[in-house]
Amino acid sequence: MFTLLKDKTVVRRDILASLVVFLVALPLCVGVAVASGVPAELGLVTGIVGGLVVGFLPGSALQVSGPAAGLTVLVYEAVQEFGLGVLGAIVLVSGLLQLALGAFGFGRWFRAISVAVVQGMLAGIGLVLVLGQVYAMADTAQPSGGPGKIAGLPGLVGDIFTNGTALTAFAIGAGTIAVLVLWPKLPARVRVVPGPLAAVALATGVTLLLDLSIAKVEVKGLLESISPPGLGEFGELASVAAIGSVLAFTLIASAESLFSAAAVDRMHDGPRTDYNKELMAQGVGNTICGALGALPMTAVIVRSAANVQAGARTPLSRILHGLWLLLFAALLPAAIGIIPLAALAGVLVHAGCKLVPFKDIVPLWREHRGEAIILGITAVAVLVTNLFEGVILGLLLAVVKTAWEISHLHVDVHELTGGRMVVSVTGNATFLRLPRIMEQLEELPKDRPIELDLSGVRHLDHACRISLENWALRHNDAETEPVKMLPPLAASVPETAAAGSENDSRAGAS
Repeated sequence: MFTLLKDKTVVRRDILASLVVFLVALPLCVGVAVASGVPAELGLVTGIVGGLVVGFLPGSALQVSGPAAGLTVLVYEAVQEFGLGVLGAIVLVSGLLQLALGAFGFGRWFRAISVAVVQGMLAGIGLVLVLGQVYAMADTAQPSGGPGKIAGLPGLVGDIFTNGTALTAFAIGAGTIAVLVLWPKLPARVRVVPGPLAAVALATGVTLLLDLSIAKVEVKGLLESISPPGLGEFGELASVAAIGSVLAFTLIASAESLFSAAAVDRMHDGPRTDYNKELMAQGVGNTICGALGALPMTAVIVRSAANVQAGARTPLSRILHGLWLLLFAALLPAAIGIIPLAALAGVLVHAGCKLVPFKDIVPLWREHRGEAIILGITAVAVLVTNLFEGVILGLLLAVVKTAWEISHLHVDVHELTGGRMVVSVTGNATFLRLPRIMEQLEELPKDRPIELDLSGVRHLDHACRISLENWALRHNDAETEPVKMLPPLAASVPETAAAGSENDSRAGAS
């Protein structure tokens, strides 16, 4: 880094990139905080820590950290259930867990999480975020829970068309979304200004120009918003619900950060990410954010992509973006207070829609139907239950699907001259395929000598081995020749009580 900073061209490009990232991060930091049910300034605090603290730490050189839309739903639920004070304690403990996971080398294992589960998680978050922020676009209180938000949509539509204030606010939010959708299609010289900033600035300008009476962001001041958690808040973490929130924060923030790092690595040719160090850097950031009572942070792909595309070469750009956020929050706090809430809600509705992988679903269904099903079930589970339970269900489904796929098994039965029957089993004999094996074995005649050939079995688990031994015992009780069992080539099978010793079996077969 320091070698590159001697190059004035690199420094100039990093400074320009930092300004671009700052302009992208500003409306998102404020919007995520408001949608999470906390003071707007706390979103800026997390963005500042993500730049000025995490920006200096090793891990991924170019990805940018801050409050993320992907954690909005979880933070909102935590604030509603435990209160703002306990949120800081949850974030702090989650940061310490991330530090421990990184120190013990668990960072690389997060890359083993099924992509379908991660996409399903993000899709579920996106759906909940969109459903919640649609109410915010109309300056209307949102119902709790995904099913409640869906059930309340007809009433919301009625309010929009019968209440002038709700209609005005919704029009501002819809206009913000329209600007965000159309912005990438405008000429490059116009797109120098980031889309989210342009959309919010235009919405704010229209609101001020027409003197519209709609809700705006409440401003408390940066220092007034910081409220470190006390010992009482940490005491509330002993409940099962609070422990679940800590684990959910840790898992989701870590997974999103490391998946973002993998995506950023594909965007540039610079140094690759050290996943354990990146996880520890995120842990440091979240520990500090928790101590300040701020929002949790993750590495954010939108800001990180903007950083790379703006030509950043070193961590200087992400460090400076934190400095610009600090200067803005300290010198121009009143500017936040003129932003209409409907405009920020529109930004988050647009961000939520981008979390749902619409373009990937059909190709995924065609090529990997099981993965598409896991994605869909995880998304629906997040929507109708909560984030933690939805992700756990998705992970369990992914494990079951993988176990089922690798337990391929083929059972072939054929009869030799003299009446001897040979049962050849090939593949992986696990408890998942045990019903199929036993059904075929129990259909065999009990008055014939049988040879069970397991030499083609690559893996024989304990449940299958015990079941086969018991089947052989029952078959031998029919006073026929003892079952001859040929063990797998990879590992010998313990002698069965049914067949006696290997010599006894051979003697019975001769």
